[in-house]
Amino acid sequence: MVSSATSEEDDMIDHTLDQISQLKLNGLKAALLEQMEQPNHYADMGFEERITYLIDREVLDRNNRRTKRMLRASKMKFKPVFPEDIDYREDRNLKKSAVMSLLQNNWIQQHQNIIIPGATGSGKTHLACVFGNQVIISGHSVYYTRIPSLIDDVALARAEGTYQRFIKRIARYDLLILDDFGLSSLTTPQAQELLEVIEIRSGAGSHIITSQLPVKEWYSIFKNPTLADAIMDRVIHNAHRLNLEGDTMRKLKNRVGLSDTLP
Repeated sequence: MVSSATSEEDDMIDHTLDQISQLKLNGLKAALLEQMEQPNHYADMGFEERITYLIDREVLDRNNRRTKRMLRASKMKFKPVFPEDIDYREDRNLKKSAVMSLLQNNWIQQHQNIIIPGATGSGKTHLACVFGNQVIISGHSVYYTRIPSLIDDVALARAEGTYQRFIKRIARYDLLILDDFGLSSLTTPQAQELLEVIEIRSGAGSHIITSQLPVKEWYSIFKNPTLADAIMDRVIHNAHRLNLEGDTMRKLKNRVGLSDTLP
């Protein structure tokens, strides 16, 4: 009789777990199995506490899976990277208080921008991706691209007749990371393409722009001063600037590597 009751209980548990799986409640299922396998560990928890724990685990699991999906979709060059990975060496001119304030993501809520000028290898892209990673963790969408790639993608979309679909996709990201601004001069058609991307996102999304050039030299890359004014006005007037200085991170790593081999 006991064996029959136990068998019925096992069948009921298996049926419940199957239903949970069909509902794709993976986090809840994992937490329930833990409670079943370690009953003594959860013995002091009341019914309401157990239910709350199961729901919390499901929410956590969904958030983690969403974050992973958004990280993959972001195409970020460095992922994942975290605030603790940031180098605050004094010669970098990177104020920790300013960075920590930006990591709160208020600038995303206010549709503001971040500009990160610095020499090649100074860690601009890495820092941009740290911000991007935090934005994704907070539940916002991010897309990373290099300026030359963006301009090529816009031209290709026009040629294939998919421009409207492309521009709508770019417009819906909460944060657009534009890497390598100013690597080469922009022709009038190229500047026009860039302006259209920034214009459609203006007031509705944020940007992080990295560049080897200091902001005061950005005008020099444009062939058309009118387009230069329009782009600069939309990007700079509400932007936070983080000017990276000092030795490049690559030089620093090489120096450390050499010092390790010295007697």
